Amino acid sequence: MKKILVLSFYYPPSSKASMHWPLKMAELLPNFGWEPVILTVDEDVVSAIENRGNLDTNTILRTGFWDVFKIYKKFIGKKSEESLSVSETISNTNASFTQRLSLWIRMNLFIPDARIGWYFPAVKKASNFIKKNKIDLILTNGPPHSTHLIGKKLSKKFKIPLAAMFIDPWVDISYYKGHKRNKLTVLLDNYLERKVVEHSSKMFFVTKGLVKYYSKKYPAAANKSNLIYWGYNEKDFEGLKRERSENYKVIVHAGNLYDHQNPEIFWQQLKEKISSGEKLRMRFIGTQGPAVKQSIIKFGLENHTEYLGYLPYKEVLQEIINADYLMMCVAEERHIPGKLFEYLRSGNPIIAFGDHSSEVEVILRESNSGNLYSYTETGIDYFKDLLNIKPNCEHVKKYSREELIKQIAVELDSILNN
Repeated sequence: MKKILVLSFYYPPSSKASMHWPLKMAELLPNFGWEPVILTVDEDVVSAIENRGNLDTNTILRTGFWDVFKIYKKFIGKKSEESLSVSETISNTNASFTQRLSLWIRMNLFIPDARIGWYFPAVKKASNFIKKNKIDLILTNGPPHSTHLIGKKLSKKFKIPLAAMFIDPWVDISYYKGHKRNKLTVLLDNYLERKVVEHSSKMFFVTKGLVKYYSKKYPAAANKSNLIYWGYNEKDFEGLKRERSENYKVIVHAGNLYDHQNPEIFWQQLKEKISSGEKLRMRFIGTQGPAVKQSIIKFGLENHTEYLGYLPYKEVLQEIINADYLMMCVAEERHIPGKLFEYLRSGNPIIAFGDHSSEVEVILRESNSGNLYSYTETGIDYFKDLLNIKPNCEHVKKYSREELIKQIAVELDSILNN
């Protein structure tokens, strides 16, 4: 059996969404002749922790790393035991001077990202393993895009082919919006990105928008880019049964919601609906930017809103199944929220917001699962538009990760066969 070293900063017990692909690879790639070895970290202070069961079926290499967020917590006056959310670390809303300074340092001095402290421990740990064990291929999962630099270093050092998976853009990832990065930082970041693209034998992207973007930006990427949608795990839905309240209808947003994804027009209509007598409740899972929470207060929705925070993944899926409506906010045209595919699998109607998000619009239309609106559209009854929504469950099955892993395995085989 061929051996593949999978580099992923996020892996259980971390509950970050980025860990789902490497976890599913570890489970299913052996069915296609690949034995995964996972390289990851011990623990980080931003990720919530979740028990994902027995992971001992695969070789897992764990390392320490220099965690900049531990220093960040001390710098802004947080105690070590206090939680630190992802939305909080990139928001300027009501930020103190120390928070704004910390954010500038993160955006300009940590290149390509704040996880660069994993570079040397990861290279050392993997090098010691590779010297004693044959590895046929290296696959990197980013962000954090520091992971790709680690993979490139190991690939060149041991002359092992590299495949890079991009879940989000690198140099202009969406959470850089509204933040200033100096020209030297951006120049160096582009250089590092280009070197990874040029060195990779294959590249996997989770949206067509990303494939198009990288193929245009780097001609070297055009012939080695592959689209693999984020997808969903069918097994994770086993045993879940829909349970709904008879007293009110629930709108669920699952996942992080940043300040630049704040659909104020929707909050306004939601308030109008409730004021007219409709019984509706908003339920958030994950973290929300300060501006989002301020809007909820601004429109008088705080008594109709629940903040559930982090939930174990199975409970997140249960909330998605139970929802009367599902809400999703797209960051930009190259972005598809990972939760879209779990939303599709649930069969519940979706209200999505995004500007120039044609790819999301097509997916919703082809599966007849919901509608996409601009953040600035007014005068629309979002709920009335959903009356004719009847999701095509058979169409949605093509986004099952079991099917997508087959496509990845074929591409990995082609690297060694060339």
